Amino acid sequence: MPTLQDIASQVRRDIVRMVHEVQSGHPGGSLGCADFLTALYFKVMKHNPSFQMDGKDEDIFVLSNGHISPVFYSVLARSGYFPPEEMHTFRKINSRLQGHPATAEHLPGVRIATGSLGQGMSVAIGAALAKKLNKDPRFVFSLHGDGELDEGQAWEAIMFAGHHKVDNLISTIDWNGQQIDGPTREVMDHRDLGAKFEQFGWKVLHLDNGNDVDAVVRSLEAAKEYAGKGQPIAIMMNTIMGKGVDFMEGDFHWHGIAPNDEQLAKALEQLPETMGDY
Repeated sequence: MPTLQDIASQVRRDIVRMVHEVQSGHPGGSLGCADFLTALYFKVMKHNPSFQMDGKDEDIFVLSNGHISPVFYSVLARSGYFPPEEMHTFRKINSRLQGHPATAEHLPGVRIATGSLGQGMSVAIGAALAKKLNKDPRFVFSLHGDGELDEGQAWEAIMFAGHHKVDNLISTIDWNGQQIDGPTREVMDHRDLGAKFEQFGWKVLHLDNGNDVDAVVRSLEAAKEYAGKGQPIAIMMNTIMGKGVDFMEGDFHWHGIAPNDEQLAKALEQLPETMGDY
């Protein structure tokens, strides 16, 4: 039985191979969030790969920063939503695995088209409120990029969730300090993101190492303990863009470019194959 660390390593292999095959995609943030998505889907979240769109009686996940679709597709495939071999179709014509997750292709595991940055928080809040109306006790989890929080709509939604006590929502911010144009402190300095969420009425937790899969599990489980107490929960998760591939780590240039053949070989040397390549 593979460990969470084994799964995360295979997910990283899937990411670099997918992006390399079509010379298109977003490896940096995908690699940085591999531990988070692995912990969520393989340990924390109650979900069913047979997949019902309404998500009744199971947890729902919203990937707001939809450009990191490679990590999402890998985790969905590796947890049984569709065959891993389908990852060969990533970003190809008529594929269900589009560059940003989409619903028109009816890919199991995808409930909302995302990647238009700033909108995922609103969607997650709507899903959480629907669960409350339906007296469904399960959670809504969401993931957001720190650069994504440049978008004004995100802050309108964050304010709404705090005011309306959407306390079945657990939102994680991938705080890697990088975005497509450079370090976030230079593009748009967010200063203390956690303090901003707190001022809008959220319960804020801090995860110092979002690339430690066991620490991610502990943080998500702790967040669940705060649910139902009148506040939405936010996790400020520090990660390293490109984690696991030394020449990509912490370099914003890898936000949206693909490795060449030589770079792919170097990356795969650093990422053990643990579940079998697709």
